[in-house]
Amino acid sequence: MSKNSNASGKGRKVWILYFAWLVSVIATLGSLYFSEIKGFIPCDLCWFQRIFMYPLVVILGIGTLQSDTSVKKFVLPLSTIGGLISFFHYLEQKVPGFGGIKPCVSGVPCSAEYINWFGFITIPFLALTAFTLITISMIFFFTKKSK
Repeated sequence: MSKNSNASGKGRKVWILYFAWLVSVIATLGSLYFSEIKGFIPCDLCWFQRIFMYPLVVILGIGTLQSDTSVKKFVLPLSTIGGLISFFHYLEQKVPGFGGIKPCVSGVPCSAEYINWFGFITIPFLALTAFTLITISMIFFFTKKSK
């Protein structure tokens, strides 16, 4: 019984890793689609979000292939910081008082909204969703092991 519960626990962790990797791949491909195919020019905050998302594809991919949950040590800081940047970027777009805190100095203003689906889904919102899903997935690895 103990061996079976260990095997199912490990299998579940591999699926969580796979899910987090899939989210990072979709987010990366989405950002590349918006910039390279749709022609949307990324603002400064978008570039920072990319800096934190793109490595997650490689790190989570390697962790998934090797069934190595220790990648959480590297993934969690990247996804948390990236999520905070996305949250700030979203506030800058949607909350009037945040627009002037740190204006972008070059290129596209960070308050620009290339997409606005249903009145609240913007590119930073999509990035925040991806970072949040990855962060929650990694938090599952820190839960206590049942005896």
